[in-house]
Amino acid sequence: MIPTPDNEYCVVLDSCVLIPMPLCDTLLRSAESPSLFRIAWSQEIMNEIRRVLVGEKFGYSPMQVDRRIQKMGAAFPEATHCVPQTLINSIVGLPDPDDRHVVALAIHAHANSIVTENVKDFPKAVLNPHNLTVISTEDFLVNQFLLHPDIMHEKLDSQAAGIGKNREFVLSLLKKTVPRFCELCL
Repeated sequence: MIPTPDNEYCVVLDSCVLIPMPLCDTLLRSAESPSLFRIAWSQEIMNEIRRVLVGEKFGYSPMQVDRRIQKMGAAFPEATHCVPQTLINSIVGLPDPDDRHVVALAIHAHANSIVTENVKDFPKAVLNPHNLTVISTEDFLVNQFLLHPDIMHEKLDSQAAGIGKNREFVLSLLKKTVPRFCELCL
């Protein structure tokens, strides 16, 4: 018998929201709470993260990136989905065909939403037939805070403690990406 997850609300975390460490940490710590949401990602998303973090802009070593991806997978083994190539190939109508794997993952994982900074890359005409929505990280985190302020404060405090800082410091790191969320969390 397949176990029923604690929360049926599932989101695909696009690579762009998993690359910046403070944002990734906030999202993953929040996903640890079974009452908030479940997450899904694929090997394709992990490969994108690897390419960007090892690239010139970030310059991490392959070993550093592999360790980060391994820790993410170990913390959320249920998040990893192997999406059939036939499903990926069947997705049409996206501005960037390289994003087909994200929509295919959302369908395969029975996700509700795709959390991304590239909302425009996922048109409603492609998502609606699959009962999917796309949401910016800012709107997603604001919604999570409005639904569960105590849990989100707890997660931010945990994130801060993990780096020997306070919540205000973490919010200062997040402010450029998710300013409305940060204002709510003060």
